[in-house]
Amino acid sequence: MSLFGSLRQLLGSRPPAPRPAIPAGERVYAIGDIHGRADLFAALIAAVEADDARHQAASPAQTTIILLGDLIDRGPDSAGVVRMARQWQERRRVRILAGNHEEMLLQSLTSIDVLRVFLRAGGRETAISYGIDPKAYTQASFEEVQAMLCAAFPPEDEAFMASFEEQIRIGDYSFVHAGIKPGVPLAEQQRGDLRWIREPFLSSSTDHGAVVVHGHTIFEDVSLRPNRIGIDTGAYDSGKLTAIGLEGTDRWLIQTSSDEGAITANPHQIPE
Repeated sequence: MSLFGSLRQLLGSRPPAPRPAIPAGERVYAIGDIHGRADLFAALIAAVEADDARHQAASPAQTTIILLGDLIDRGPDSAGVVRMARQWQERRRVRILAGNHEEMLLQSLTSIDVLRVFLRAGGRETAISYGIDPKAYTQASFEEVQAMLCAAFPPEDEAFMASFEEQIRIGDYSFVHAGIKPGVPLAEQQRGDLRWIREPFLSSSTDHGAVVVHGHTIFEDVSLRPNRIGIDTGAYDSGKLTAIGLEGTDRWLIQTSSDEGAITANPHQIPE
């Protein structure tokens, strides 16, 4: 037998790699970028609660809910999303990652340069959702908008956003907002990459040491790859907000979508 034939036989005899798993007795739901779509978020909260209740009846577990960041901007009700997230966290184990849009908002309170970028990236809608008058906003200078934003943005919401996490590891999964820098250990990732990276992360086939579940980059549908799962389905524009459920080696999706004003929820298993 040739050397290549022997190698093929050896490789073919190896057992398949174990599927990534959540530790026994735990269940996780991760929710992609909400971007001010309070209507979709409310429907997804209800859908996750109902789904978790069904699973609890069959297999009791400690449930952790993870919001992947970018709760705000672009959509019409960022203030409502932040309020719902805070209320959900008060009654549930909800952990929240800081997205690049939360970073921009917090820095905009003291930096005019960041404020300019923030407003172009959907911050106008966030400011208006906090009660800033649209007409006054249109007529204001950047300095005046910053003063209005500082006055309108509640201190409790500022403290809430400042408490958001950078990275969450549960079992064989690592949850981040944007992604990671390939080749760098998970524990050594930099904040800028965790919140902002796209390439070379998205196209990398590197084994990251865990399956990275992320948002930040919009996909028409969930991007499922061996080393990462992207669940930002562009809620503010597409009208589709996505969550992934994880328990043991099982993975399933829950999506809420708006169609002609009606919002529907659609749970379904991810094909093997």
